[in-house]
Formats: sequence, C-alpha cells, structure tokens
Amino acid sequence: MTDESLWTRRNVLRTSGAVAGTAALAGCITGEENGDGNGDGDGGDDVDGPYTVSMPPVGEVEFESVPQTWAAGTGDWADMGIALGLEPPKALYLTRRLHTGYYDDIPDVSVDPNAIDSLWDDELTREEFLTLAEEVDLFVMDPNFLKGRANWSDEDIEQVETTGTPFFGNTIFSRDYPWHQDYDYLSMYEAFEKLAEVFQEQERFSEFETLHDDFQSELESVVPTGDGPGAAVLYPQLEEDSFLPYLIDESTTFKHLRDLGVEDALATSDVEDFHSGRGSVDYETLLEIDPEYILLRTEQYLSEEEFQQDIVEPMQSHNVGQELTAVQNGDIYKTLPFYQGPIINLVATQRLAQQLYDVEDDLFDPQAVSDIVNGDF
Repeated sequence: MTDESLWTRRNVLRTSGAVAGTAALAGCITGEENGDGNGDGDGGDDVDGPYTVSMPPVGEVEFESVPQTWAAGTGDWADMGIALGLEPPKALYLTRRLHTGYYDDIPDVSVDPNAIDSLWDDELTREEFLTLAEEVDLFVMDPNFLKGRANWSDEDIEQVETTGTPFFGNTIFSRDYPWHQDYDYLSMYEAFEKLAEVFQEQERFSEFETLHDDFQSELESVVPTGDGPGAAVLYPQLEEDSFLPYLIDESTTFKHLRDLGVEDALATSDVEDFHSGRGSVDYETLLEIDPEYILLRTEQYLSEEEFQQDIVEPMQSHNVGQELTAVQNGDIYKTLPFYQGPIINLVATQRLAQQLYDVEDDLFDPQAVSDIVNGDF
C-alpha cells in the first residue's frame, strides 16, 4: 500500500438506514439542522464532481459524492464525526471505549452507544467487514492497524477494498506501534480537518478550530508556567493488584494532559509504556515512584460515584495502596481511556482543570459547542 494508491468509493451511495430522517441528526444530536444547516445532511459545501482527500498511509482517496454512512475504528474518529454533525458511525472496534458520558456536559448533544455495533467483541474478521461494506460508504480506519493488531494480511485489506468502500484513517491515539513508524502521525486537529474535507464540513471545522484556539488562550491563564503536577497514567487491574502503565507522549490520547502542563511521573523510571512492553506495575513499584497524582483510565465510562466506589475505595483499603501520596491526599482522578476528539477533549480538559487547579469557571462555552454540532452558527 503506497501513498500513490487511489482508492475510489462506490458510484452510487446507499440511502438505507441512517440517511433516512434528517431530524435524527446522527441518531444522537438533538436539533433541526445538519450539514450546511439545511437539514439535508449532505455536507456543508456544494460538491461539483469528484474530489480527493489525502490520508497517510492510504494516500489520495477519491470521492464522487459525500459519504452518507460510515464506520470508524476508534472513538477519537467517532467524536470528530459527531462534532461535524454526522450520524454516529454504524460500528466501532470497541463501542464501550467511546465514553459518551462526556457529552452530558454539552446541551442538546447525546449519543446512544447501544446504536453503534461493536466489531471486536471476539475478533475482527474479513467476513465481518465484507458484510459491513454493504451498509456503509466509508471505513474511517487505518488499514495498518488491522494488519498490526488484528493480524490481517494485505490480501484481506485488498478484498475489502474491492467492495468499493475505502479505508480512510490514521492511528493517532498512540505513538508506540512499530508498524506506524513509516508514515506520518497526525495531530487531533490535522485529523479532524481531513475528516471535515471528506464530509465537506469545512465550515464546521473552522468554527471548532476557532473555539479551540480560544480555549487554549483560556488555559494559558490556568496552567502554571513552571513545572506542572507530576502524574502517573495507569489502567487499574485491581483484582490482580496491578496497573497497566502509559507514558505521556505526543499522541492525541494525551492532548488534554499536555495542554494542562501535566508532567509524566513515570518518564524518569524504568517503567515501559504498555503499548510497547505489554507489562504492568504492582503497588510496590508504584510506591517507589510515588506520583503526586494518579490518573486512571477505565474501559467503560464511570460516573464519579462509580469511580470512587469501584476504583478509589479499593486502593484506599489496600495495605500498600494506602501508603501512596496520591491516595492519602485524595488526588486520584479519572482520565480519558484512549480516544478523544474535539468535543471529548474540551470536556475532559475542563473537568481535569477543575480537579488539578481548582478552576471554577468554564474555559469554553458548552452552548457554543452545541451550536456548532447542531448547525446553529
């Protein structure tokens, strides 16, 4: 697969399923507008003939018209699509990793995860994708992820391509996969802009970009200029008295932490990132590092009450865990699991700013986000 490849979608877009009923607005977004604000969901800009959008590693992808139905691999891309006012993806690799609870902070925007198929409950099969290709116009997925993590072959990718539903995606949430070293990584907003080009929602993207720039300006008044708080990012496996460690890097999964000036407490230790080493750390190792803050990822979205009951309280009662500085000071907080797009990033950053820096005011306007998603701008 090279950047010179030209992947062309089917000539006739299917109109079943999500295309019907403009009032549904992504089956999740309450409001009366979509696309260019006229409720037709056909994208924000007029399209005169075929257009192409580039995406590493697939290269130039040609579209004869705006895709109407889609599937995505990960929740970061799903969140981008929702931000663009689209129907949610028909399917995701793991739907439970799209933490829809973050949408609770945005008026008139909600997503029903039960309406999104989960593809990886067992394994990702070529046959599953061949069937899905009959329902969707676009796979917003990095084909190299399927080869690197799901053991697909080039032949598997090529057979799915022959359906006319192209792949268009880049694995942006991690920078530790060896199979991603030969092509460019994208920042969140670089990826977001490319998806906006695909769905011809450049105006919505521009509105989000401006809102994000204003948000960054607000953060400058909150984040200390010197060393920030030291934190360990972990995935708890409490039944095994262990944690999966994640080192803060330039991938999109840690954008909110970088923007908040969080220092990686694991960076100066011998602990290896889970994506690289697939290892874990126990309470004793964590106590040697003894981070000021502990930021915990969870597979499924937990309310604050559930988080305290299921995660924090067991750590407080553990004979070694209770010796940790973060446990004693009550500085254990939720952080994002793996995936964040423009909406989830804003909400997650706001929430963590309140916890780390006692921020009381909103750093962005939730109604403005709602207005962009629902086409009221």
